[in-house]
Amino acid sequence: MPRTALLLVLAVWISFAYSQEYHTQKIASGLKVPWGMAFVDNDTLLVAERNGHILALNTKTGNTSKLMENPHNLYAAGQGGWMDIAASPFEKKKFYVTYSQKTQTGSDTALASFLYQSGKLSHFETIFTSTSKSDTSRHYGSRLAFSKDHLYMSIGDRGERPNGQDLSTHAGAILRLNPDGSAAKNNPFVTLPNAQKELWSIGHRNPQGLFYDGESEILWSIEHGPRGGDEINLIKKGANYGWPITSHGKEYWGPINVADTTEKEGIESPTKVYIPSIAPASLLLYRGSNYPELNGKLLAPALKLKHINIVTIDDSQSAIGETRILESLDQRIRHVIVSPTDELIFSTDKGSIYRLVKNH
Repeated sequence: MPRTALLLVLAVWISFAYSQEYHTQKIASGLKVPWGMAFVDNDTLLVAERNGHILALNTKTGNTSKLMENPHNLYAAGQGGWMDIAASPFEKKKFYVTYSQKTQTGSDTALASFLYQSGKLSHFETIFTSTSKSDTSRHYGSRLAFSKDHLYMSIGDRGERPNGQDLSTHAGAILRLNPDGSAAKNNPFVTLPNAQKELWSIGHRNPQGLFYDGESEILWSIEHGPRGGDEINLIKKGANYGWPITSHGKEYWGPINVADTTEKEGIESPTKVYIPSIAPASLLLYRGSNYPELNGKLLAPALKLKHINIVTIDDSQSAIGETRILESLDQRIRHVIVSPTDELIFSTDKGSIYRLVKNH
């Protein structure tokens, strides 16, 4: 058998083996696009519904409670609304949430913090609002990740391609912030005239997956391309990831390349490219023992192709393999996280939250 055919057969067999290894248990249903999730403890999950509210979910009973009325400046239209939610590693009982905020010219991605204790939400405060120069209702980003001392936040280009290379806007970028929402010291563009101090990397289209791996101290991102060209990127300080100068995608209106080239000097190339697009919605590098076969692998849920991608990376951080699971669930998978008990929990746009369970 030719080597190419052998590799294809092997890849199909591995993918089939993975697909037979898991099933799901439904935790809750009836939610309004559960965009982000964050655990408080073993049994309490905070959920940000893009088209609804911030909820507290009991993972044993499936019961939910609304924690607050939506603020008057929430822009819940198009791709906007409540987005990511995450527990602060810097302060107990503190959480962060991103949302699209109404502005005088339209809307922008904002970051807020709050306290959650004794079943109640308090001290809700918007601590950062981005600048996008856009009045569209799309490409807000927006995921959060944390290193030891800093908070990272992704923001899409807001549907305005020039934003990806415009240092005077936060759109099309990944930001590095202090825990209080201010710009971190020694960010790479602080000395440039008119550049936003919060910028960490630029040239992104719509990064909706962001994960900082504490073991390797590497920041990973995954972003939507246009028609093709979704990218997994290893994020470096001050790097330019190309959008819209370089792209592997095509225009929505025809078989025309968005960019003149896929690579260019001074542009950081992707770790992995998806053609056709899978429509990635979040990203996780799993470190745990409950799913030993997934340890050290990237997990990327997909909206368009309705599965979870499992990407193998080597010691040089190159993507060397991929399998897909849960295709038979036939749902747009939005967010995947790890519980305090080392279980993989994921949400779908149909409003359900599931637990990934290994078959025995």
